[in-house]
Amino acid sequence: MKPDLRFQFSGDMTTGVLTVRRDFAARRDVVWDCHTKSELLDKWFAPKPLSTMTKSMEFREGGHWHYAMIDEDGTHYWGRTDYKTITPTTGYTTTDAFTDETGAPNEEMPISQWSTRFSDEGAGTRVENVIDYGSPEALQTVIDMGMEEGIASTFEKLDETLAALTK
Repeated sequence: MKPDLRFQFSGDMTTGVLTVRRDFAARRDVVWDCHTKSELLDKWFAPKPLSTMTKSMEFREGGHWHYAMIDEDGTHYWGRTDYKTITPTTGYTTTDAFTDETGAPNEEMPISQWSTRFSDEGAGTRVENVIDYGSPEALQTVIDMGMEEGIASTFEKLDETLAALTK
């Protein structure tokens, strides 16, 4: 398979920080909406063949997104994103954790701090995620779980969603 030159995935194993960049062929406001509206997140935020279901979402500083990624057998993999800061169409910062159905963090899994930034890139949009896992060991855990392949597949679903929205 030919590598996607729009996708960059780089882990710093001395600090536990992961940087993921991806360019999308859509205007920034549309890419922003896909990251900040539950009805759009549900269309793309899970690697193929999983689907996503929002349990609750309040996109505001101090708000959260509680969701499940669901496999073909119906198993739910819960997560929660807590929004710390938001600068519309430019970026936001969050705390992200694996959880149970109630939203309680799974203390056995890494909890991460995300900084997500959106910028114009040619006629499209660049999204950059800087994800601090707090330790090299925690970063290695998510890499071993298939984080690179999972994010790449998830971004392919975002491409499909953006194409449908911008027809």
